[in-house]
Amino acid sequence: MCQLLGMNANVPTDVMFSFDGLARRADEHRDGFGIAFFEDKGLRTFVDQHSARESPVAALVRRYPIRSDNVIAHIRKATQGRIALENTHPFVRELWGRYWVFAHNGDLRGFRPRLHAAFRPVGDTDSEHAFCWLMQELAKSHASVPTVDELTLTLRELLPQPAAHGSFNLLLSNGQALWAFCSTKLHVVERAHPFGEATLADDDVSVDFAALTTPDDRIVVVATEPMTCNERWMAMRPGELRAFSRGAPLTVH
Repeated sequence: MCQLLGMNANVPTDVMFSFDGLARRADEHRDGFGIAFFEDKGLRTFVDQHSARESPVAALVRRYPIRSDNVIAHIRKATQGRIALENTHPFVRELWGRYWVFAHNGDLRGFRPRLHAAFRPVGDTDSEHAFCWLMQELAKSHASVPTVDELTLTLRELLPQPAAHGSFNLLLSNGQALWAFCSTKLHVVERAHPFGEATLADDDVSVDFAALTTPDDRIVVVATEPMTCNERWMAMRPGELRAFSRGAPLTVH
């Protein structure tokens, strides 16, 4: 299976500490990596079919830390689709004049619904097909740009359909919010004042967030497995959808 990393914050934030931790897991997940940074309605995306441990693109990302309030990253262990650039997450599409970014961890069997709108997969993964279907169904559900709350309610109705065909852990963002859907395994940590020190779970590397933040900062990080060993990560429940905006969870009824 692949591994996911997402961040949502109320101010543009450097995610390189967490990305370094994710890259250290790429010995097992060596079939490609990608990371996408939102900047308002703009988007910077870096993908490579090579391991994040070896890729010069990953090295470039580390040397050029980009601050963003919504980030999605992925390291791939291929289950469906060959190892190729077009099959590397995260995938990007445009809808309602905004970029949408999607990354998936899992394996869907027999989920190939008909695609009849403008969204078509470029590669041959189950993940990209599911993303195109999701964009198609969102476009059918709303005539114009909905609110984050409305989008959350629509996603709550749609996402169980592909999830019924296997494991479907995902991260999704349009730059306004970060959505996380747990099929089998996702973990969340919230960081807010007073900030403390965090240590990577995969290496003896620490950072003092108090020296890098202000008392008003709020940050949420979502990952397949906890990225640090001395913070309180909360496991999401199977079937749970959570939305985050400005570094905090949203409650949508």
